[in-house]
Amino acid sequence: MLRLPFFRYLQPKTLAEALKMKADAGPAGMFVAGGTDLYPNMKRRHHEPKTVISLMGLDELRRLEGWNVGTCVTLTKLSNLPTFQHSALATAARLVSTPLLRNMGTLGGNLCLDTRCNYYNQSYEWRKSIDFCMKKDGAICWVAPSSPRCWAVSSSDVAPVMVAIGAEYRLVGPQGERVVPAGRFYNNDGINYLTKQPDEILADVRLPKPNGWDAVYHKLRRRGSFDFPVLGVAAWIKWDGTTVAEARIVLGGVASYPQEVVEAGTALKGAPLSDERIAAAADAAYRPSKPMDNTDFDLSWRKQMTRVYVQRALAELRERHAK
Repeated sequence: MLRLPFFRYLQPKTLAEALKMKADAGPAGMFVAGGTDLYPNMKRRHHEPKTVISLMGLDELRRLEGWNVGTCVTLTKLSNLPTFQHSALATAARLVSTPLLRNMGTLGGNLCLDTRCNYYNQSYEWRKSIDFCMKKDGAICWVAPSSPRCWAVSSSDVAPVMVAIGAEYRLVGPQGERVVPAGRFYNNDGINYLTKQPDEILADVRLPKPNGWDAVYHKLRRRGSFDFPVLGVAAWIKWDGTTVAEARIVLGGVASYPQEVVEAGTALKGAPLSDERIAAAADAAYRPSKPMDNTDFDLSWRKQMTRVYVQRALAELRERHAK
């Protein structure tokens, strides 16, 4: 049986108090929200904090003010809000895991989700039997043994949508506040996958107001629930009548960060969303999509599905715009 290690659990009431507790705990302290990612990782000894600081008691992180969403808003609440009922964000939140875990899991937790890998997300004893991996306790990436970096994959459903729609994140830390575009919040590195510092808190997300644009999210996984994405496709289009003024295609589950394929968006700009333009964008997304042996399904099939899912996402956007 996997058991949590012993740790001290703190419940601050304000952001300032939470930051003070983290400063006192130092590197041995970690923040937690819903805990649906951190606690299983602690059971497998991926993370071994001596102090865990809960953010769920901070009222300012649970607010919904206009288009600003606090990061401790649960995924269930986010997916059921009328404002987001038909948006890509609500769809992505609704596709995360199961209802029970969405009741606990938070927006911020999914945006900061630890990267995952077949060789990493195992019990301590299993990982010890292969001499661990470079993400924790070892020196080699078993996905690509000759590589100097970790290839654990980004498995967030909501993050690709945030990058696609151009959301901004507000971070609060000991040095004050800063706002970063969602696309700059992530690194293509399985270990250092966030630009957020360990002592910073992701406080809220600033969503762009609807202004002639639409977005969708499509997810590939083995089962219809619970599973992490082996491919996620977030597609965003800003319309000028029937013409695509701007477009972004962002892939999840194929790299260590939500991967925007600029060439795919460029292939759509300046013309109606025809079958030919959709095929060109799908081909452009297919080329840089390089799934590896770090999650479910055959690699070549997953790559083929990139083209299929981009086509489906764009076809849905075209259909919705035509109504």
